[in-house]
Amino acid sequence: MTTNSQVIYLKNYKPPAFLIDTTDLDIRIGDEYTSVVTRLKIRRNPASSEMSAELVLQGGKGIKLQEVMMDGLILDSSGYELEDSKLCIQQCPETFELTTECLIQPQLNTSLEGLYKSGGMYCTQCEAEGFRNITYYLDRPDALSVFTTRISAPKTSYPVLLANGNPVDSGDLDNGEHFAVWHDPFPKPAYLFAMVAGDLVRQDDEFITASGRKVDLQIFVEAHNSHKCDHALASLKRSMLWDEKTYGREYDLDLFMIVAVDDFNMGAMENKGLNIFNSDCVLADPATSSDAMFERIEGIVAHEYFHNWSGNRVTCRDWFQLSLKEGFTVYRDAQYTADTYSAAVKRIDDVTILRTHQFAEDASPMAHPIRPASYIEINNFYSVTVYEKGAEVVGMMHSLLGDHLFRKGSDLYFDRHDGQAVTTDHFVAAMGDASGIDLSQFKHWYSQAGTPTLTVTDSYDAAAQEYRLTVAQSTPATAECQHKQPFHMPFRMALLDANGTEMPLVVQGNDAITGTTCVLDIKQAQQTFVFQEVKQHPIPSLLRGFSAPVKLDYAYTKAQLLFLASKDQDGFCRWEACQRLLIEATEEAMLHTDGYQITDALVSMLRSSLVDEHLDTAMVAKLIQLPSEAYLAETQTTVDVDLIHAAREAMRMAIASALENELLTCYQRCHDTGPFSQTGGAIGNRALKNTCLSYLNSLGKTQYHNMAQQQYALQANMTDVGAALNSLIAIEGSNLATPLLTDFYQRWHTDTQVVDQWFAMQCGANRSGGLEQVQQLLQHSAFDIRNPNKVRSVVGSFIRSAINFHAADGSGYAFVGDMILKLDAINPMIASGLAKPLGRFKRQTPQRKALMQKQLQRLSEAQLSKDVFEVVNRALDSSND
Repeated sequence: MTTNSQVIYLKNYKPPAFLIDTTDLDIRIGDEYTSVVTRLKIRRNPASSEMSAELVLQGGKGIKLQEVMMDGLILDSSGYELEDSKLCIQQCPETFELTTECLIQPQLNTSLEGLYKSGGMYCTQCEAEGFRNITYYLDRPDALSVFTTRISAPKTSYPVLLANGNPVDSGDLDNGEHFAVWHDPFPKPAYLFAMVAGDLVRQDDEFITASGRKVDLQIFVEAHNSHKCDHALASLKRSMLWDEKTYGREYDLDLFMIVAVDDFNMGAMENKGLNIFNSDCVLADPATSSDAMFERIEGIVAHEYFHNWSGNRVTCRDWFQLSLKEGFTVYRDAQYTADTYSAAVKRIDDVTILRTHQFAEDASPMAHPIRPASYIEINNFYSVTVYEKGAEVVGMMHSLLGDHLFRKGSDLYFDRHDGQAVTTDHFVAAMGDASGIDLSQFKHWYSQAGTPTLTVTDSYDAAAQEYRLTVAQSTPATAECQHKQPFHMPFRMALLDANGTEMPLVVQGNDAITGTTCVLDIKQAQQTFVFQEVKQHPIPSLLRGFSAPVKLDYAYTKAQLLFLASKDQDGFCRWEACQRLLIEATEEAMLHTDGYQITDALVSMLRSSLVDEHLDTAMVAKLIQLPSEAYLAETQTTVDVDLIHAAREAMRMAIASALENELLTCYQRCHDTGPFSQTGGAIGNRALKNTCLSYLNSLGKTQYHNMAQQQYALQANMTDVGAALNSLIAIEGSNLATPLLTDFYQRWHTDTQVVDQWFAMQCGANRSGGLEQVQQLLQHSAFDIRNPNKVRSVVGSFIRSAINFHAADGSGYAFVGDMILKLDAINPMIASGLAKPLGRFKRQTPQRKALMQKQLQRLSEAQLSKDVFEVVNRALDSSND
C-alpha cells in the first residue's frame, strides 16, 4: 500500500538530544530555485539521557543539500550522512554552530506544506511538519529557538517581504532585488515559523493594550480584496480586548499581521506575529459573505489571536498533545463568540457540529482519544475529536471548577509554563493545583475514545417529598480500549414545576448545592442523587447547556418534551426537546413516507414559537429547523439513506402545509428591504425569514418560487441571495434555479470566494442526479484540483449530499475513490480528509457497506501516501472487528 508507514507512539517520547538556541535564516527567492541558508547555534540538551547521540535533522521532499559547515569549516561527505530525508552528523561537540545551504522549488510544492507558491505569492504553512520542507531542522514542537529571518526577492514582483516578529532592517540590493530582516524575540518551535513574499496591499489599524502599549495591526491582501478587511480588523480588536478582560492576556509584540492566501490546507495558522489565513476565513463584505461566514470569520480571527498564549507562549511538547493548544483555544473562541453573539444559538451550533461529526468519528475506524496514543501521519489527527471534543473537555473543567477557580487555573497554567513546551497533564495539573479539586479521574477524557451514554432514571415519593435521580454511564469499546474506566463529568440540571418555574434544590448529603440549577459530579458507573423538599412531581431539565459530550438516554414522554420545548429557560434544553420531538416524528414518517400526518400537538408547539414576537428570532429559527439527515443517521441503528431522506422531506412538507400561513406571516415580518445591518436582531431576522422560505418552497407553489426569485433579484446581501438560491436548487426535478445560477456566476466570476460558494451550492444539493452535475463542474474553467477550497467546495460538498454520495449503485463511492487517488499525488492531506467518510460503513445497509468496502480495498491496492494509507488501513482493519 505504501512505504514509510511507521507508527509513532506517545509512550516512546524522548526529549531532543540537542537544543537550538538561535536560528538565522537567509531565504533568497529565485525564479527556478529558492536558496535557504540556515545558521543554527546548537548545544546538547542536559535533559536528554543520550549525551553521545548523533545530531539528526529532519528534511523533506525536494530539498537539495548544497553545503554543510560546522563552526565555519565545510564538512565533506564523510562528516555527515543523508538517510531517508534526514541529515545525520555523528561527531558533535557540546556546543557548536551548524550552517547548511539548501535549494528548494516552492513553486512545485502542491502539498502546500512548508514554503509554496499561491498565485503570485510565496507563503508558508509549517504546522505540523512542514518546516522540514524548507531546510534541515529539529522539526518537533519541543525544540524552541529564537528566529531571525532575512528574505530577499525581486522587488517588482514581491514588494512585500514578511516574517515573524518585528522588522529590524530592509533595503535595496543589486539586480532589482530587495531584502527585509525580521526578528522574533520569543523562542518558538519551527511549526510557528512564517514568511510571505508577494505583491500585496495593506490595511492598518491599532490597538492600545490595558497597560497602554500601542500595537500596530496590519492585514495584507491582494489589491482586489482590499475592501474586505474591515470585519477582520474589527474582530481582531474585539478579541484582543476580550482576552485582556476574560483571561488577563495582553499581546506581547508591537506588531500583529494577518495575510490572506487563496491556497491553504487549513482555515488559518497562528504563526507568531504573522497569522496566515485561508482567504475564505478572513475576507468578508455583505455582498459576498453570509451572516454565517461573518460569524465564522470572527471566530477564526479570535481563535488564531488567542493562540498567542494558548499555543505560542505555551506550546505543545509533542503532537500527541495537539488538543492542549487546539481544544483550549477552540473553547476560548467559543466563549468569545457566545459573549459577542447569542450564547444559546452558539451553544446549539457547537453541539450540532459535535453530535453530527465528532460522535460519528467516535463511532468510526478513525476513533481516537483527544490525546492519541499513536499515529502514522499527524495530519490525520487535526480532527473534530482533537478540536471540538477537546474544547468540550476544557468546558467541562470550567463547569466543575466554576468561573473564579477556572480563571485562577488558567492564570497558573500560563504563568507556570510561559515559554515552555508542555503536555495536557501540565494543563490539568495547573487547574487542579489552583482549585484544590482532584482531577485525576477527569484525565480519562484525554486517554479514552468513544461517546459515553448517560442512562437516567428517576422516581418521586410524594409523601416524603423526595425525588431520586439515578445516572449510569457506559461507553462503547473502541480500538484503543475495550473496557472503559468511568469518566468524571459535570451534569448540569434543574427541576421544573408545573408552570415551568425552576424549583429550589436541596441535595441530600451535599450542602454545597444551592439555588435552582446545579452541577452534579458524575464519577461512578452509577450514582443516585436524592433531592429533598420537592413539593410536587418535577419535570427534570437534564444536561443543561450540554454540560458534557455524551448521549442522554432519559425516557421523556411526548407531553414532557412538549412542555420543555415551550417552558424550559435553558436555551439548549428547549431546543433539544424540539429536536427530540422532530426526530421521533421523522422516525414515524419513515413508516409512512407517502401519507405522513403530523400531530396537532407538534404543530401547536412549532406555531407557538413562530408567532411569539418576543422570542429571539435567531433562536426561533433553530427551534423550528429539522434535524439534518446527517444527524438523523447518527440516531439510527441501521442507516437507510433513502428512507431518511424521504422521511425528512415528508416532514418538511407536512410542517410547511400545516403552518403555511404562519410561515408566510413570519417571513413577511422578518423581511427587511432597508439598509443592511449586522446587529443581532437583523441577523436573527434573516435566519428566521430564510428558514421560513425554505419550508414554503417545499410546497411546490409558484407564489413561493416567485418569492425566492424576487429575494434573489434584490441582491440585498449574500445571506438572502444564497438562501433564495438554495431553496430553489433543493426543489426535486426543477430547473428554476438554473438561470439564477448562471446570473450568479456572471456577477461574481472574478471573486474566487464567491465562486467557491457557487460550486458548493450545486454540489451539496441533496437532490438526485448530483453526481452528473459534479462531474460537469470538475471540467469548469474555475475549478482547480490543486486548490483545497475548490476541492472542498465540489468534492467535499458532494460527500455531504447523502443521497448522492450514498447512491445505491455505488457510483458516489467510486467517484470519491477516483478523486482520492488523483489528489493523493497532489495534496495528501486533502485526499485523506476525503477518505474518512468511506470508512464509516458499519451502520450502512449491507449493500452499501459492501460497496464502500470495495472502494477501500481498491484504494489499498494503490501506492498511497502515509496520510491516506492510515485512514484506509484503519477502515479495513475495522472490517474484521
